[in-house]
Amino acid sequence: MTLAHAIILGLVQGFAELLPVSSSAHLALAPYFLDFQDPGLAFDVALHFGTLLALVWYFRADWIAMVGSTLNIVKTRRIETVHERRALYLVVATIPAGIGGLMLEDYADSTFRSPALIASMLAIMGVVLWAVDRWSVRTRAIDEVTLRDAIIIGCAQVLALIPGVSRSGSTITAGRALSLDRPSAARFSFLLSMPITVAAVVLKMPEAIRTEGLSLPLIAGVASAAISSWLAITVLLRYISKHSFGVFAVYRLLLAAAVFITLAVRG
Repeated sequence: MTLAHAIILGLVQGFAELLPVSSSAHLALAPYFLDFQDPGLAFDVALHFGTLLALVWYFRADWIAMVGSTLNIVKTRRIETVHERRALYLVVATIPAGIGGLMLEDYADSTFRSPALIASMLAIMGVVLWAVDRWSVRTRAIDEVTLRDAIIIGCAQVLALIPGVSRSGSTITAGRALSLDRPSAARFSFLLSMPITVAAVVLKMPEAIRTEGLSLPLIAGVASAAISSWLAITVLLRYISKHSFGVFAVYRLLLAAAVFITLAVRG
């Protein structure tokens, strides 16, 4: 892994992880298009540490409130406030993805990284995202998320184990289908990404360090992922306050077409 390739992958990870365009697809396709060796799932997950830093910093007020709420739940054994319910719902919504990740880890590192499969998922989920966002009502805010909503969105997150689906894309689409407004669907998706990202980093970072060492490329990749992730959060939340997710659906379809064309040309 060269320094330039690591920085490119870090930038790709940061922007694509939090935008509904699938970071796993971009991380798998970048080596394919740029013709360098795919570093594998462990390095990809290590880059998520940068995204994790951005999530912690950007939503620090939310996390501080929820940590306090969690301690209060343990102390009082009651769930009463909005932040207490949100902390519980995030835990519940994380469970399906955790189970799915353990069961499908081998496939995620091999079979699921097929360019043809990735392109198919980019196109299919692009159409689903556009359709759901286009026809869903926008009547509910993030404070109105229920336990049922959390379970459904958590199950949708499992689909993101297939590159091309997109973790943020699947959870935002589920949130919009449940009538959350766009900023609320995105915000809940971002908050939900942190527990599963922590788990993935804890499991895979040691493997990445064993493979790459605590090298300059690895550090540079994580740093570029952190910066681009922060920019992605800022840009997306501002953009969708006035616009739809349609532009991301179009991008997914164009990228899928580019992959299929490249596969045909290369044979």
